[in-house]
Amino acid sequence: MSDRPLLNRNLRGFGSTIFAEMSALAVKTGAINLGQGFPDTDGPESVREAAVKALRDGRGNQYPPGPGVPELRTAITEHQQRFYGLTFDPDTEVLVTAGATEAIAASMLALLEPGDEVIAFEPFYDSYAASIAMAGATRVPLTLRAPGFRPDLDALRDAITPRTRLLLLNSPHNPTGMVLTRDEVTAIAALAVEHDLLVVTDEVYEHVVFDGEHVPLISLPGMRDRTVSISSSGKTFSFTGWKVGWVTASASLVAAVRTAKQYLTYVSAGPFQYAVAEALRLPGSYFAEFRDDLRGKRDLLADGLAAAGFEVHRPQGTYFVTTDITPLGEKDGPAFCLRLPERCGVVAVPNAVFYDDPDAGRTLVRFAFCKRHDVLEEAAARLRRLAD
Repeated sequence: MSDRPLLNRNLRGFGSTIFAEMSALAVKTGAINLGQGFPDTDGPESVREAAVKALRDGRGNQYPPGPGVPELRTAITEHQQRFYGLTFDPDTEVLVTAGATEAIAASMLALLEPGDEVIAFEPFYDSYAASIAMAGATRVPLTLRAPGFRPDLDALRDAITPRTRLLLLNSPHNPTGMVLTRDEVTAIAALAVEHDLLVVTDEVYEHVVFDGEHVPLISLPGMRDRTVSISSSGKTFSFTGWKVGWVTASASLVAAVRTAKQYLTYVSAGPFQYAVAEALRLPGSYFAEFRDDLRGKRDLLADGLAAAGFEVHRPQGTYFVTTDITPLGEKDGPAFCLRLPERCGVVAVPNAVFYDDPDAGRTLVRFAFCKRHDVLEEAAARLRRLAD
């Protein structure tokens, strides 16, 4: 066997994800899994039936078109117009992907060269670091700090160097729940224009905003031709297993991302694409009720965590709540999370894994609240044992 390393040097240190590890721990211990962010109920029945009908009608059972089925690409453009007043050409400015994760990876591979620098909010979703590494680029963290997790725009300006190629931004932000304000988005856009930077925006929680508003960066002056906007159906419609995401951007940027994407999955989720097209056309009441239901779940779990003794950073968006374990007399989030299932039958995720410098998030722990009310109530009751 060759002496060459089995793993690309850029990916050393990336083992199994924290979500896989903590979900396996939940199964092993029988604990309530508030670690990985997936709902425990399916989305709208009409959307599920649309997928069944597509399967039975033979739509998507073979390879769909590389950019995505026309019905979905058109529905995506209608969604962007409906919610944000943005106009895209469904034939040249939309690309359907295997979830947002593939869209992010394809964007990094397409737009970066070895030696480029990428500025990203820290803590960041774990695939960001891996995708940047696969492209041979260097990530430069802009750390969001408790309690508000607001971006330091002066620090952002200072972080830009001649090697900076791209900003990778996530709002609503996982794991902190921070939602960028219009003033913050405007200031970031101005920096991108001033320094001629590309921007990739992860907006998968766009319809899960409890406080404030979601402002797509691509909607601001000077950003239309330098922004790759990414979203997906999984979080909004509670069908995370379907893995249907998308990119909207200028034709030239979409063409670049598609070039990389075609060598990743090529195509995916054929029948589900037709169903997601129907989902995107659901009435406004669906999106409002979905958000309001999650707001109630946020408050239920946040109140339960506070009663258990955690310091709770109530999120503005997403379906995660970040807590600090210091008031419990704890100092190490990873160790705390490993013990938590045995102590009270609940699984959480340590935020330290989302930082380049783990000490920056050492005492922070994330819980998901996209679960049934009765599950959250039981989890809150179990967590109160920590205060006993």
